[in-house]
Amino acid sequence: MKLIIGNKAYSSWSMRGWLACKQSGLSFEELTVPLFGEDWDEVRESENFAPSGGKVPILWDGETVIWDSLAIIDWLADKTHRDRFWPKDESARGMARSMAAEMHSSFMALRKQCPMNTRKRYEGLQFTPEVLQDAARIMELWAQARARFGGGGPFLFGTYGAVDIMYAPVVSRFQTYGLQVPSFAATYMDTMLQHDWMVQWMEAAEEEPWVIERLEQPETAKG
Repeated sequence: MKLIIGNKAYSSWSMRGWLACKQSGLSFEELTVPLFGEDWDEVRESENFAPSGGKVPILWDGETVIWDSLAIIDWLADKTHRDRFWPKDESARGMARSMAAEMHSSFMALRKQCPMNTRKRYEGLQFTPEVLQDAARIMELWAQARARFGGGGPFLFGTYGAVDIMYAPVVSRFQTYGLQVPSFAATYMDTMLQHDWMVQWMEAAEEEPWVIERLEQPETAKG
């Protein structure tokens, strides 16, 4: 398998695809393509990118191409064992799928105003009501998952799985922008940030030479 990703410092969806590949336990080749670089337009039109419409991440599995992080998670779950990614309990699995889907389709204010940048740390920022509303909804989801199904371990549904993968970039964003969270969420974030794969991703991001200037001082940080 070959996984094509963008810059680790900035590409939240790439983080999800990469974590999914790590969770699968399958061997894969990793190819990083710098976002918005001088050759970006040419690269997007290449054979490797064509099926995805020029977006990352992209997983090539033989002649099969899978794009979009949630699709990659499901593809890898089918290839390995679904219990690697989704809870065994039916009720827990239903909630986990709903949380993953909500992350996939929602929280636009948080995404736009607080873009992922693993190399930055801000303090004392003022957030719009829309960002705070997104953060509050995420806290509500995390609290429900932990209270109802988190008894078997420190992750949202006890053991590490697809939902933790989908919310991993949110953990990174909350750390970058200094969003205040309740103690249970801070504990969960610490668990995620200390996970070996997150540490590997963050360390690799620090070593990247590429800088996207417009993401170095986002609108939220200017306020």
